[in-house]
Amino acid sequence: MFYIVLEDGIRRTDEKNFFQGQSGICILPLEEWQDNPVWKERFSIWHNIDSMHYCKMESYRDFLYGTVCVPAKGKKEKESSFAIYIKKDYVILLDRDGCAKEQMAKISKETLRKEYSLERFVYDFLQSFLSNDLIFLEKIEQEIAEIEEDVLKGEAEHFSFRMLELKKLIARFYHYYSQLTEIGEEILENQEGFFDREEIQFFRRYTDRVSRLAGETQLLREYAMQVQEVYQSEIGIHQNDVMKILTIVTTIFLPLSLVAGWYGMNFMYMPELSYRYAYPVVIGVSLLIVGISLIIFKKKRYL
Repeated sequence: MFYIVLEDGIRRTDEKNFFQGQSGICILPLEEWQDNPVWKERFSIWHNIDSMHYCKMESYRDFLYGTVCVPAKGKKEKESSFAIYIKKDYVILLDRDGCAKEQMAKISKETLRKEYSLERFVYDFLQSFLSNDLIFLEKIEQEIAEIEEDVLKGEAEHFSFRMLELKKLIARFYHYYSQLTEIGEEILENQEGFFDREEIQFFRRYTDRVSRLAGETQLLREYAMQVQEVYQSEIGIHQNDVMKILTIVTTIFLPLSLVAGWYGMNFMYMPELSYRYAYPVVIGVSLLIVGISLIIFKKKRYL
């Protein structure tokens, strides 16, 4: 797919018109770029693409080279990635899974702008992957808040599994936004002068936005840690309640165990064994011990 950059936006064109001297954007499947060396010759690019596992931007003498890996936002979604070459008059997008083509279609349908440029396109393209991210982070915050409510209600089933999944998701996007910040800063440096000095200010806005998103994810990480601490404290409180009950039960029945053990020795000359009312007396003493113990515990507010 080939596009040329006009003053009011971008327009799709064919391969022949693409190489007529105007600024343009080329989208190619990654496999086609790697298998067909003709494209490298036509764009005068000697660089070989490395693996796409994270976001980065590297500056060379004749071009900027970058890779972008967009994390999946849900279990049913997949990670998207693409590579990008930025030259003085061309942008080459190497699409691995169709994400670049999809975003390009959205950008081309947007309202036309005055004095459109190649720099503005690169900004719009990178920005398009962030369009719904703030809403996505708000949904994560709501999910953490729901887990917190469940913890306080004592209904936190599968807490560790749910929180672990959220923490992994948040960490993944924190690294993603941090890497995008570095991409924006690398473009802003403009070491080889690929961008006009006035137009490059768009990328300051881009860098500020991804920095704010990274800050939001950091706040979510801290919020998740706070909820986990609340959960641990609730577990501690529950364990303390159980231990208190066990202590009370042990304290009440310890004298009774002593009485039972004492008279269970069955010595021959224990006078109580032959006493007619020994059995009811022992029962009465035992009940008295239990009653006094309960009264003491209630006064001490242990019950």
